[in-house]
Amino acid sequence: MVSNGSDSGRPLIGVSTYLERTKFGVWDVEAAVLHRDYLDSVVRAGGNPVLLPPVGTWDADSIGFLDGLVLAGGADVDPALYGRPRDPRTGPARPDRDVVELNLTRAALKLDLPLLAVCRGMQVLNVALGGTLIQHVEGHNPAPAVFEHTGIAVEAGSVLAGIVGTATTVYCHHHQALDVLGDGLRVVAGAPDGTVEAVELPGARFVLGVQSHPEADSEDDRLFAALVGAASRGHASHRHASHGHVSNPDRSTR
Repeated sequence: MVSNGSDSGRPLIGVSTYLERTKFGVWDVEAAVLHRDYLDSVVRAGGNPVLLPPVGTWDADSIGFLDGLVLAGGADVDPALYGRPRDPRTGPARPDRDVVELNLTRAALKLDLPLLAVCRGMQVLNVALGGTLIQHVEGHNPAPAVFEHTGIAVEAGSVLAGIVGTATTVYCHHHQALDVLGDGLRVVAGAPDGTVEAVELPGARFVLGVQSHPEADSEDDRLFAALVGAASRGHASHRHASHGHVSNPDRSTR
């Protein structure tokens, strides 16, 4: 019988990736890549990571085998997707990622799949729900490959506060931020300069967007543990109800 990761106690957590020119062994080719920190964070939190490349068609049917989803950080979102002219400081468009990650986000929301959206991922989540972005902010991107340690205030009573408390320090590396909020999202954390640092989607099983990079802190996997915990609860019955069919025939006999 074919079994997914959650049947053995470790839910399957999809993680978005990106295409980059990459050198390994004797090869110098375009490859789907991802910072290993994401994978290690999922594993330490009790999940099994599944890499999702920005190619092919991802929709509610094709991600039904997953128990949760992480939208990884990375390049700027194309401002054309939220109806704004391009700021000269906005990075080059990455249409492959934009299309696939917007589809992944909408599929996860349709399935009520637990979702952790990291940095660019939170921006994608906001755009998917009709929001817009500030295309440049200062002070959150100190140098290439260097994180800014930023103290943030978290709204009491929020899901995030239940995970990290009402004040915490996060690892930031970004120059874009949320502007007009997407439909249904609620701001639950902010930086001292007013930058939105986290959003939630009330009524969803687990949808949390953070502007920071929790995967960069190997000593603190609380956000990934919360995602994996949500993914572990009632995944099978929820997936079947959302699809209206069983995606793996072997599971129909259980």
